[in-house]
Amino acid sequence: MLDFRRTHTCGELRLEQISQKVQLSGWVHNYRNLGGLMFITIRDRYGVTQLVFDPEKNPLNCDIATKLRAEWVISVHGTVISRSEGMANSKMPTGEIEITADKIEVLSKSQTPPFSISDEHIDVNEELRLKHRYLDIRRGDIMDKLIARHKSTQSIRSYLDGQGFLDIYTPILAKSTPEGARDYLVPSRIYPGTFYALPQSPQIFKQLLMISGVDKYFQIAPCFRDEDLRADRQPEFMQIDIEMSFATPEEIFFHVESMIKSVFQANDIEIKAPFQRLTYQECMDKYGSDKPDLRFGMELHDISHIAGESDLSIFKDQVAKGGTVKALLVKGGEDISRKGIDNYTKFVGGFGIRGLAWMKLKEEGLQSSIVKFFSPEQQKSILAEMEMKKGDLIFIIADKINSTNQGLDHLRRKLAEDRQLIKKGSHALLWVTEFPLLTWNDEDQRHEAEHHPFTAIHPEDIDLLDSDPTKVRSMSYDLVIDGYEIASGSQRIHNEVLQKKIFEFLKLSEEDIQERFGFFVDALKYGTPPHVGIGLGLERLMMTITNTNNVRDVVAFPKTQKAADLMSQAPSEVDPEQLKELHIKSL
Repeated sequence: MLDFRRTHTCGELRLEQISQKVQLSGWVHNYRNLGGLMFITIRDRYGVTQLVFDPEKNPLNCDIATKLRAEWVISVHGTVISRSEGMANSKMPTGEIEITADKIEVLSKSQTPPFSISDEHIDVNEELRLKHRYLDIRRGDIMDKLIARHKSTQSIRSYLDGQGFLDIYTPILAKSTPEGARDYLVPSRIYPGTFYALPQSPQIFKQLLMISGVDKYFQIAPCFRDEDLRADRQPEFMQIDIEMSFATPEEIFFHVESMIKSVFQANDIEIKAPFQRLTYQECMDKYGSDKPDLRFGMELHDISHIAGESDLSIFKDQVAKGGTVKALLVKGGEDISRKGIDNYTKFVGGFGIRGLAWMKLKEEGLQSSIVKFFSPEQQKSILAEMEMKKGDLIFIIADKINSTNQGLDHLRRKLAEDRQLIKKGSHALLWVTEFPLLTWNDEDQRHEAEHHPFTAIHPEDIDLLDSDPTKVRSMSYDLVIDGYEIASGSQRIHNEVLQKKIFEFLKLSEEDIQERFGFFVDALKYGTPPHVGIGLGLERLMMTITNTNNVRDVVAFPKTQKAADLMSQAPSEVDPEQLKELHIKSL
């Protein structure tokens, strides 16, 4: 019988264990034959240790060692010795010792992997790595991120448990109550023609728990959304779900800040609390986005009052019809060539922006093809507004407010990346508050909830609901870290009459309300406490902690941007008999 029991891991042994008999098991990482001695490094998730085989002392083991290949699984018994003088490897935690092998066993062999496991950096396309994800994890970088994720979830559970929150599981198979994205549907065999929906979030269930008397709830809940994917989205993800009765947003802020601080500390990162706060409108005015990256400056400036008075017809016309003219300052930006400016113009064009104006401040004053359209007084006003210094550049966009904000937001992030303005290892945490309650859908000619229809109205704006609904602020809030929306939450509506009014305002008929939310509306009739809550995306949080911009790096077995699992080949066709049982016919 093979003996593969380990006395130590491959990253554990040090000089303190000299002369000890040990047994290690793991994968062959590297091998070197120096003509006499054989050196093998053995690896597990804890690290690597060097083994040495001497043909004079143990020819049988050395013969086995010469046949070993990368990624074979072996078990070795031997003695810990110190490396020869001058042979220590300071880059390895185990670099001062090695194991003289007394006995070696091959536990399993490996084919040649499709890419190198031992090389720290490999130039392999992501599709191949996803197809062989188990090998990619074995390489180490993904493993490190999964370990960080484990530490983080343990820290989250520990903090919330210590504060009296109850970890309660909510259903995966539930009723379809559309919340913005498409639901993933599961057909019922027992009730032909009907479907369960996988939850986009546990929103209704956690509110029902508050009605049930569970005053502090949390769950690291699986959620599913059938939506267009991007670098920070997966079709299935984990949400840190929190809800509290008889609490205010301030209490949620306190608990989330304390929890996030403990999560960062678990990963040896220190952050400061309380976090910065900005209103939604302040974010849009200063950064053109409700999830701004605050790790660098480059605020936007509205110069419509100056540009609208200039002789440049494009600017004047845009201001006259209710648009805006905004600019951002690039310190030392005179080094951006005309070709570089053309590239940035093409970049913002990808977001529907038809032109990107610019001005540089040189010794003789502002320079640009558009400077002649501004009087000397107007040029002075621009210099003062933008706080320009010699050698600086400003970019200007004139368009509809939303388009201008979007274009400059993306340009701002692009410039920060190109000019390396973000300090490595820095993090910026921000609460964004006072979101609009409603947005207007031009296509359907109706209002929609900005967050979800259970969000409470800002008490100062209740009277505006009937007279000017788009100006109504909500009691909602987002947590933004490094430009990613990490969390979203709100004070909930706990009044049955107001909740019904919001549903009706969203053009939901009585039949729609009963069909989609009937059980929830009924529950509101039985004494609902005021409550607040929030949901944090675990994967996005881990992206910021592990400094990656690809959500797939922090998921063990992720999907592609087309929601495909290249490893298991999901989604796939199923046996026609299964469809027959479900009363489903494939088109």
